[in-house]
Amino acid sequence: MQALRRTRPWRAVYWNSWRRLLTQSCTGNENPELTSDVKHRIEAHWREQLSGGQFNPKDSKDKYYVLSMFPYPSGNLHMGHVRVYTIADSVARFQRMCGKNVFQPMGWDSFGLPAENAANQRGVEPASWTEQNIAQMKEQLKRLGCSFDWNHELSTCSPKYYKWTQHLFLMLHRHGLAYQNEALVNWDPVDKTVLADEQVDANGCSWRSGAKVEKKLLRQWFIRTSAYAKQLLDGLEDPTLRDWRDIINLQRHWIGDCDGYAFNLLTSASGLLRVWTTHPEYLKDPHAFLVLRSNHHLSKLEGAGSLSAENPFAGTTMPVVFSDEVTFPPKSDVYLAAPSFRSEDKDLWDSYGPAFTSNGKEEETLSPANWEMLRKEVLQAATRLNVGGYRVSSKLQDWLISRQRYWGTPIPIVHCRKCGAVPVPEEQLPVSLPPKDSPQEAFLCECPKCGEKDARRETDTMDTFVDSSWYYLRYLDAQNSERIFDPALTNKFMPVDLYIGGKEHAVLHLYYARFMNHFLHSCGLSPTSEPFSRLLVQGMVMGRSFRVKGSGRYVPESEVDIVNAKKNQAVLKETKEPVVMTWEKMSKSKLNGVEPSDMFNEYGTDTTRLIILADVAPTSHRNWSSATFPGILNWQKRLWLTLQDFQEAREDPTASDVVPTSEEFLAEDSKLFDARNFYVKGATFNYRHAQQLSVAISKMQGLTNSLRRTPKHVLRHGKQFERALAAQIIMLAPMAPHFASELWSKFVSIPGRLNPASQELQWSEDVLAQRWPDIDSAYNLDLSIKVNGFENCVIKVQRTLLDKVTHSDALDIAFNTESVTSYLIDKKIRTTNFVLYPGIEAILNIYVDKAKKTQKPAPTNDDAEAQPQA
Repeated sequence: MQALRRTRPWRAVYWNSWRRLLTQSCTGNENPELTSDVKHRIEAHWREQLSGGQFNPKDSKDKYYVLSMFPYPSGNLHMGHVRVYTIADSVARFQRMCGKNVFQPMGWDSFGLPAENAANQRGVEPASWTEQNIAQMKEQLKRLGCSFDWNHELSTCSPKYYKWTQHLFLMLHRHGLAYQNEALVNWDPVDKTVLADEQVDANGCSWRSGAKVEKKLLRQWFIRTSAYAKQLLDGLEDPTLRDWRDIINLQRHWIGDCDGYAFNLLTSASGLLRVWTTHPEYLKDPHAFLVLRSNHHLSKLEGAGSLSAENPFAGTTMPVVFSDEVTFPPKSDVYLAAPSFRSEDKDLWDSYGPAFTSNGKEEETLSPANWEMLRKEVLQAATRLNVGGYRVSSKLQDWLISRQRYWGTPIPIVHCRKCGAVPVPEEQLPVSLPPKDSPQEAFLCECPKCGEKDARRETDTMDTFVDSSWYYLRYLDAQNSERIFDPALTNKFMPVDLYIGGKEHAVLHLYYARFMNHFLHSCGLSPTSEPFSRLLVQGMVMGRSFRVKGSGRYVPESEVDIVNAKKNQAVLKETKEPVVMTWEKMSKSKLNGVEPSDMFNEYGTDTTRLIILADVAPTSHRNWSSATFPGILNWQKRLWLTLQDFQEAREDPTASDVVPTSEEFLAEDSKLFDARNFYVKGATFNYRHAQQLSVAISKMQGLTNSLRRTPKHVLRHGKQFERALAAQIIMLAPMAPHFASELWSKFVSIPGRLNPASQELQWSEDVLAQRWPDIDSAYNLDLSIKVNGFENCVIKVQRTLLDKVTHSDALDIAFNTESVTSYLIDKKIRTTNFVLYPGIEAILNIYVDKAKKTQKPAPTNDDAEAQPQA
């Protein structure tokens, strides 16, 4: 028996029979009504076979890296999660069916204050609370039918991950990009942590606790992101960036115009002071001094009146004064005064008392003829001394990463009385979190540099944005215990081809992730400076909320009578008080949320996936209303009935076996040839190029309409009907994989195949192993010619020819088309642009200016006399 088991033929027979058992329809030859119970049977039957991706890390040919922003493990999915992960999974499955080697990982953004607070309220450790939530959400994601590659799963709170976050911090520290400095910070007195400016609302209250934020001077850790400001600004022009749209403007606004230079100068208060100027040469002025706003935090220090700053460029110590009478750079509170360069600064110097004198040598050295040379000297010295000198806007600040909380990545620094701040040696990583509420003695350690016994480990942890600034790289090599990741893998599979997430992360998270990738690119660890080629910023899922007009109290929909939905008029059932109806982001506090599990239970997973994708573009907000459900529910029923009708037609014992050849039959078959190509073209374009998945659904529904109109004898004998029905099921599979798998298993079990030897269908494979339907070579596609964005004409070109059309060919066709030439006769062509979508369409854009008419000169008397008389 053992020998028999080792033989390959036996294994092949066993595998094929087992596989056939797995891919059999769960409803078989029975034709039940498509109820929720039947949908649940279908999903239970197919779920295990659809859950994993088939990524090959050794093959970078035709790679496609699709990434959705990883979730914070709160314990339950919400409808926003359902939307983003359904979009991502539909794109991933589509690309696999197009032959791409798709990488679609998933992990957990699992550090942070919410988990710490929730665990404290329940009297449990944050680690156990987080692990429990992860397990629960992972099961929900599997039920959602997402094809994530769980072999590459990661969690930011795992020591296996944060070891390398600490390694990354040490890399930044070695490059002079991580430093400690005093800072006036936003302090939440309830959560007892630092808040970013974006986490403080317009009333000065914490976004999470609601407490009034206090200003507090603390010694904090920073990452010098502003050193890469100009690179990050220029990177927004990278031609590889696609569909960033208004996100580019958001990033530009955040970074600002990099029209000056920042320097970090040491003050007599032992801190660094950021000095920004458009004229670095001013720092060569031996009489330069600094003016700080009167409310600057340094003004509150003891001895602020004698404050000074080192000027390494002139070899002097600059006085610091406090005043609001100068014109500060925008969003800046430090002014660099250079009396030797600017007369108004000389007047300012004189007003503070010290006499200003200059000798001829100084005048000669600082003459305008030398300013460019002095600027270069200052910038070169700044780089050498690591005190700045990089181009940046006046408003952009460095990234403050210190957080005074427990549940985060420990900062790998040891503080020693003799040596100061000492990096933890690499071999001692990870610096692990101690047990919660550990005494201060738990942070005592030996100095790695001098061996001092009473050194102290840094107690601050890192901002969770640090964890998420590089996770897309670690995914590729998530189990590597020797290196942060293998650069050979990042060279093969970066950048991310499609990054999907909410607009709320389009500024900070994207900025930090871009910075980190630019830094790692400069270290040779990432092949491109920009990490994300294409963005899909999905809109929020909005729920209808109900607020009592007088008090503003939110009430559930069950307590409300809707008077006029179009006018948003409603009243409370009990008191008849007026109620304000609005669409708002779903949340528990507004009582307008929908539990995904309730949707799964009532309608089925695939129906929920289709509903979340239908009606509106992925980038638009989705108003969640049961009024929109019937369209999808009816479509699924019509597809189900189509398979039943097809089966009945093929198995009809009374039907003639003679293939009809009438003109009527051939016309119906030809219609289905056109319908298949037309709707495959539209659905493919919206899956691949526009990524308007709602439009792809509309195109598929159009094909269903064509199939439903087909006469019974064409169902039985029509090759084009069989091809069109196969294409219908295949195109549905990325969005509704369970339902499509059941439809396909029924489809391939129906006898009398008319395309048995076809290369386009793999009859023995399941639906997700099928190749994406292609446009027939004989089908005519559109070459659209537009002038200034408006369509002038559409020329039909056979698919095989259109795919070969070049920009030059398109121009030749246009200039030989009467409607185009007649329109251009009095216009000047400015430029032309050509876009080819192979197998779909081509577009030639011609941009013109209207030619100016030359005025005829007024006739002279001589000319008038020469004119013939009437």
